Amino acid sequence: MVDSNDFRKWGKQMVDYVADYLDNVEKRPPLSKVEPGYLEKLIPSSAPDKPDRWEDVLGDVERVIMPGISHWHNPNFHAYFATANSYPGILADILSDAIGCIGFTWIASPACTELEIVMMDWLAKMLRLPTDFIVSEGGSGGGVIQGTASEATLVSLLAAKTKHIIRCKSENTEMDNYDIMSKLVAYTSDQSHSSVERAGLIACVRMRLLKSDDKYSLRGDVLKEAIQKDKAKGLIPFFVCATLGTTPSCAFDNLKEIGAVCEEEDVWLHIDAAYAGSAFICPEFRHYLDGVEFAKSFNFNPHKWLRVNFDCSALWIKDRADITDAFNVDPLYLKHEKQTEVTDFRHWQIPLGRRFRSLKLWFVLRLFGVKYLQEYIRTHVKLAHEFEALVKSDPRFEIVTEVIMGLVCFRLKGTNEINEKLLKTINEDGRIHIVPANLRDTYILRFAIVAANTSSNDITFAWEVILELAEKVLHECNHFL
Repeated sequence: MVDSNDFRKWGKQMVDYVADYLDNVEKRPPLSKVEPGYLEKLIPSSAPDKPDRWEDVLGDVERVIMPGISHWHNPNFHAYFATANSYPGILADILSDAIGCIGFTWIASPACTELEIVMMDWLAKMLRLPTDFIVSEGGSGGGVIQGTASEATLVSLLAAKTKHIIRCKSENTEMDNYDIMSKLVAYTSDQSHSSVERAGLIACVRMRLLKSDDKYSLRGDVLKEAIQKDKAKGLIPFFVCATLGTTPSCAFDNLKEIGAVCEEEDVWLHIDAAYAGSAFICPEFRHYLDGVEFAKSFNFNPHKWLRVNFDCSALWIKDRADITDAFNVDPLYLKHEKQTEVTDFRHWQIPLGRRFRSLKLWFVLRLFGVKYLQEYIRTHVKLAHEFEALVKSDPRFEIVTEVIMGLVCFRLKGTNEINEKLLKTINEDGRIHIVPANLRDTYILRFAIVAANTSSNDITFAWEVILELAEKVLHECNHFL
């Protein structure tokens, strides 16, 4: 039997292990090199009949688990987008796990619901969102923590779908749900995250991928033309997802233009700012959010750039009735006496159960403060510009897109094949890790500032590695010409 004394002893050892791991993570390879199926060879094929010793379990973390970890918090990990981590967030997760509430209703744990409402208002005020989104300022909407931006997009799309079905049926009583659903059309950029297209598949609606401009931004005139064409065919445009900070290149859709079209056409506008949204707490980046007043829903991930551990994805709805009407199923066993006075977040999401995620926001915002978080983001942006300057210093390379935040898109001047070879060589070498993207059939390399402890020295080191391996690739290619 594991008791509180065991937990106190083992917990202290685990805290020491975690602190040592994060203090020395740069000594580990950024990208795991194991082969598929490695782990099953290292552990028994079935669970033990009798308890193992804690010392053996802790020892097996290093032997079994760590070889198969790609270390996102290694300062030489430059793939994907930033992933948040912090000691305050870890401490909050310990408390959340200990409390162990499943906060589907207010009565299930009032603090779980009420802290989330307040924390989402704190975030909204940091971003200077319109008052419609802020409960404490009398807004008709409010915020809710989802697991991921993918969930937030799907929830928003489903809410929009339900709202438009109800509206169409009220305007034409002869139409049924199937008639309406077969005509619904949603829109997004050809640069948006794959989860947007996937949301359309799950919701069983057409999703048009509209062509972005030469800066990979979706513009209002393109959206307007697409909507008009579909309306002429008897289809029903109902949803647009605009992206602020696209995954391939951190491009920004033209929110003011798109928003004006959505308002004119009475179409639900959802904003996906999963990565870039955190930067809008900095005044110098807030203008990228201008036009948010047109949105019915807005989402970003504090678990990407605000030091809040995964998972914590912030979604705001302008009118809370739009989401509660879409997901409200009210069995007797979930009803309670206070439900007409309070928020029950089970009506704001796809799953019923939910963790006490707002504790992470509360701990992080209190123990870091807004000023630190602003400077943290600015430091990452500064490091990206340092890498950009290094790339520009070598005429064999080119910067592909404007560097706005913590991502630099670059490539060797030449063919896609030579850049593919460079990327493969870099990741096989293993000293740094980056990933590619494809922009209009052009193969590019993405260099992201990911880890919290990345420094100028790490940027210089990464560039030296890239130069060394580029020399090797260019020499080999010239040799075979």
